[in-house]
Amino acid sequence: MADPITSNLKTRMKSSYDAMSSTYNTKFMKPDETIRLDYLGRLLAHLQKTENEKAAVLELGCGGGIPATKYLLDSENPLIHVTGNDISTAQLQLARSNLTQYADRVTLLEGDMLALSFPTATFDVVTGFYSIIHLPREEQTQLMHKVFEWLKPGGFFLANFSARDFPNMEEDNWLGHEEGWMFWSGWGEEKSVKMVEDVGLKVLVKEARQAVDDARFVWVLARKPES
Repeated sequence: MADPITSNLKTRMKSSYDAMSSTYNTKFMKPDETIRLDYLGRLLAHLQKTENEKAAVLELGCGGGIPATKYLLDSENPLIHVTGNDISTAQLQLARSNLTQYADRVTLLEGDMLALSFPTATFDVVTGFYSIIHLPREEQTQLMHKVFEWLKPGGFFLANFSARDFPNMEEDNWLGHEEGWMFWSGWGEEKSVKMVEDVGLKVLVKEARQAVDDARFVWVLARKPES
């Protein structure tokens, strides 16, 4: 039987990311991070085929805005507005600093991604990089139903999930930081893809890849039907 999930999970996670934002960004937020940019490039290629001049993107767990948010904002075809969400105050402060030149096309929202609320069919794209894995598995499933509602018909979803099937995992000193308590969970490769399909999205890409100095993830690019 799996260990019970910490009751104050979200509060502890916010505190950890606030305390270790500099450490985290030094290790993971690299402008040339190849895997994430590979999939973002594929996403943009699909968006360009839709002939939309502008696109609204929701990024779940945007962190400090590097590399994903900046990559999207650098797009000229289509021109993109990003709504970036993160649970960490410190991470969003970094994002504001890193994305100053795009201030008119960025909206930053602090809080638990599962608590977000938007009208139906608000976004052309929803993304989640190394972030949805911080939710308990049942909440990942709940989130996917919300993602489906938030997407416009024909909209895209791009995210990665743990390739391992495990109910929960905690670490007290992640990245060697004394305040680096962290939580992850995962349905595994097959169940994660099925979770995406079960809400009504059509999976276009599903690939398991090993991240450098990190775990193995399944990357999913999916699309909401046009009607």
